[in-house]
Amino acid sequence: MRVPRISRTRYAAVGLVLATAGALALPAGTAVAAPVSGSTTGPLLSYVVNTKANHGQVQKVEKAVTNIGGTVVYSYEQIGVVIARSNDTKFAEKLRLASGVESVGASRTKGITAADQETTEVAAEPVGAAANGQEPYEANQWDMRQIGVDKAHKISLGSRNVTVGVLDSGIDATHEDLAPNVDASQSVSCIDGGKPNTDWKSWQPTTSDHGTHVAGTIGAAKNGKGIVGVAPNVKLAAVKVVDDGGFIYPEYAICGFVWAGEHHFKVTNNSYFVDPWMFNCPNDKDQSAISDAVRKAVAFSQRKGVLNVAAAGNENIDLAHKTTDVASPDDTTPGSRPINNNCLSLPTELPGVIAVSAVGVNGDKSYYSSYGKGVVTVAAPGGDARQIPNTPDKNGRILSTIPGNKYGYKQGTSMATPHVTGVVALLASTFPWASPDELTELLTNQAESHACPTGVYNPTGNGQYNATCEGGADDNGFYGAGIINAEKAVQWWR
Repeated sequence: MRVPRISRTRYAAVGLVLATAGALALPAGTAVAAPVSGSTTGPLLSYVVNTKANHGQVQKVEKAVTNIGGTVVYSYEQIGVVIARSNDTKFAEKLRLASGVESVGASRTKGITAADQETTEVAAEPVGAAANGQEPYEANQWDMRQIGVDKAHKISLGSRNVTVGVLDSGIDATHEDLAPNVDASQSVSCIDGGKPNTDWKSWQPTTSDHGTHVAGTIGAAKNGKGIVGVAPNVKLAAVKVVDDGGFIYPEYAICGFVWAGEHHFKVTNNSYFVDPWMFNCPNDKDQSAISDAVRKAVAFSQRKGVLNVAAAGNENIDLAHKTTDVASPDDTTPGSRPINNNCLSLPTELPGVIAVSAVGVNGDKSYYSSYGKGVVTVAAPGGDARQIPNTPDKNGRILSTIPGNKYGYKQGTSMATPHVTGVVALLASTFPWASPDELTELLTNQAESHACPTGVYNPTGNGQYNATCEGGADDNGFYGAGIINAEKAVQWWR
């Protein structure tokens, strides 16, 4: 998932290799226009195949897949994307010759099983009684006060008619602060090769607490327990797109966006980037096909009324001036390669997606947050351990829910994004008629302007996280249109 990103430690990776070797002859009636000589058995890989969005064309491509020895995992006729698998190293090359196929791309670089562990600082029990009307841990939620959530809740807690899709590692639906709002009927797992699975256990968290943490920031209930979310009365749908290795492969994300569109969610939260490439470049056939497929899925959801919110990233990269990618592919051995602005982080840089940067308690850019003039839409509290709040816990990170009725701290643009998603949910509750474009305009209009710092930004004093901000107070690379404001989001008369 190389999220903007889940913090994790890599322990092991085992390649999945099939034992059979030798040539694979093309069967009679194959849809391949011209033969590609030979076949070599390699790792079992997944592929995204793009075609026209209609039943007949998709069926034709499915036949082409099976004719050259591949397996169809799932087809999304709505957008013309077929998910396929093969252990033939020339599978993509052959399928690109088939009639009706627009593009084919391997969605990973190695068949891999990975074990990962994510670290979260578990919160201590709150000291003293909560203030009147507050949740027990609310005194430590500096992030909520920074964006006016406490004031917003005097007007609205959000509408039950608004459903937020949390595309992440699953939500602990038994958590005391989340159970009132998790909608099992709209939840799903997408990690079975990109096929939707609605079994309750399938979308529960396994190796990661990331999705549960994100969900709490968006919509932890105001119920006298733990914390409170930005929009504590909206519904939450768990859309599990993170596998047990911590990866979000393109087929998982495609499944998630189509599911969100089909179920008419108002907003989705995407605190990740699509693996295995941090940036997908159009001059690479695999990456180009991935971009096309994910772009189609995102556009489909938008046509169905969904606004998608995504994290800018934790690499302190200027997304408006890309030069080098040193983290791809992340499911095998990353290398260094030159890139430019045509290479996109998915889904963050797709049209219509809200891109979110992170700030700390002082309102300044978090040292790790990526940025970029014309890329970042708005900023939100993501935490910064170097910016210390005047709270009982003195913790500059974000406090939220984690599995097992516990609470913990994380920081990242992964944590900033759900604050924005929660504010969008409040906006959708206040303005139920608003389209994704109109919600975006409302969001940016209510953001609080934040000017660039003077000179080179050097938050640690040692130059390690130097960054240069471009633009004026109302639109710049660090903060976009500004820091979001929940109070304004619920004021229908403004």
